[in-house]
Amino acid sequence: MRNSIIITGASGFVGYNLQEYLKDAHDVHAMRVRYVANQRFDLACDAIIHLAGKAHDLKKVSNPTDYYEANFELTKQLYDSFLISTASVFIFMSTVKAVADIVHGTLTEDVVPDPKTHYGIAKRQAEQYILSQPLPEGKRVYVLRPCMIHGPGNKGNLNLLYQLVAKGLPWPLGDFKNERSFLSIGNLCFVIKELLENTAISSGIYQVSDDIPLSTNQLIYFLDISLDKKNKILNIPSSWIKAVAKLGDYLYLPLNSERLQKLTENYVVSNKKIIKAIGKPLPIASKEGLLKTFASFKK
Repeated sequence: MRNSIIITGASGFVGYNLQEYLKDAHDVHAMRVRYVANQRFDLACDAIIHLAGKAHDLKKVSNPTDYYEANFELTKQLYDSFLISTASVFIFMSTVKAVADIVHGTLTEDVVPDPKTHYGIAKRQAEQYILSQPLPEGKRVYVLRPCMIHGPGNKGNLNLLYQLVAKGLPWPLGDFKNERSFLSIGNLCFVIKELLENTAISSGIYQVSDDIPLSTNQLIYFLDISLDKKNKILNIPSSWIKAVAKLGDYLYLPLNSERLQKLTENYVVSNKKIIKAIGKPLPIASKEGLLKTFASFKK
């Protein structure tokens, strides 16, 4: 049975890929939304997937109010409209950053949220509002917390890493040992389709990630495969690298403490809850998804 599905934020990376993934099985409609005080939405559909919002600003130039209006207030308006509509499914795209900026061990849905950025706090406020409202019979609501999403067309941090390796420069951070989770856009689309179609999956919060976390050094190895190169990984003592990064904080060098943390931090996300709920394995392995992403950077 084909359902009518509304997607907000459909022009973004996730929204575009999700439309392509769902269009053969459902009637998908893009809806442009922005926060305006006291508005309500006419949701004439079977399901709504709310992707629209303000993304994390790496340059730190955004007004904090923008995060709360786009990620909390707008979500509240859409969810209130959903509750009085005939739609039966609401999927909200949150983020693991609504829980923690730094992860020790493995992040699960049981961890008490303690977001540190305006982006993460606003997303967490939206989560809390959704979960605090009585859910009418026959409706389902899912809060998804993806980790770093990648795939063809993505222009984020992995693209920057690709450009560095493509130049043939040696990788100087080999001494750092880390693990972090990634999420293939194909796996995310698969999960969302399952949530739309399987009425037996309980409402709630679900983290979404690929099965196997990877180290930055493994990413460099996969990049080498994609580029058909053999770049050298240098094991410069991490204490030396950290000293250079601290110097970069004051001299505005390409490598500073924050950038070093992003490149070498541990951020492992468990996907066990969503896999158990769906009852199926994810279709794309971690390595396969990353190689597809890297291959797309050549075009």
